[in-house]
Amino acid sequence: MIRIIVFGNSAAGKTTLAGELRAKHGLAHLDLDTLAWENTTPPTRKPLEQSLRAMRTFLDTQANWVIEGCYSDLIRLVLAEATEIVFLNPGIDACVENCRNRPWEPHKYASPEQQNRNLAMLLAWIREYETRTDEFSLRSHRDLFTAFRGKKTEIKQNPPKV
Repeated sequence: MIRIIVFGNSAAGKTTLAGELRAKHGLAHLDLDTLAWENTTPPTRKPLEQSLRAMRTFLDTQANWVIEGCYSDLIRLVLAEATEIVFLNPGIDACVENCRNRPWEPHKYASPEQQNRNLAMLLAWIREYETRTDEFSLRSHRDLFTAFRGKKTEIKQNPPKV
């Protein structure tokens, strides 16, 4: 059984690595961004219970999977079901550069222009990673990594191809 959780700062390479793991091992892939937010302007988080129900549906229908996201609160709820975790922690500068070079994400934005309008906000968000104390912070991710008792890897550079 392969059940991997990939987490880290925004633009750390989570989606890229999860996609590569999905392709290499034939895993089902869940991007937590797709179930964490209401479709509102400005975006607001869905209630935790609603996101957890969507995650449970995914977990109950998939034997082998990769889940990726920056949501420690959601990850913590399913951490015990993972066989492995990967903490992507390439540093702020790498995340900023990755964000600037990120291709359009049509599952998150209606157009490349809409994605680009969020760039300044996202870059500021990325730069706050080490000082925030919320569920998206380095501190929260470090706590997840420390608490997990199974196979775990911390990657401190842009992840290599798998």
